[in-house]
Amino acid sequence: MQIRITGEHSIIAIRQALFETLAKVESEYGVRYTLEATLYIRPTNGFGDEYIPHSQSGRPIKKLFSDGPYRSAADHYDKQQK
Repeated sequence: MQIRITGEHSIIAIRQALFETLAKVESEYGVRYTLEATLYIRPTNGFGDEYIPHSQSGRPIKKLFSDGPYRSAADHYDKQQK
């Protein structure tokens, strides 16, 4: 399943659009789980010009990896008790 948000938007607006679209996917289409997700963004300077983010060492950032949301110690403890 592909979700596409067109046009130039702030990260805050993209976050909200994703939240609303995922809520719709869950409520209207019954999707409760997914194996993975890939999000491609094309950073701009707010005027439509490409912006390339760099690390503190000066190298361009092309990929970021995530293992999902932060899991609290309480979440970990709760799973062990079941």
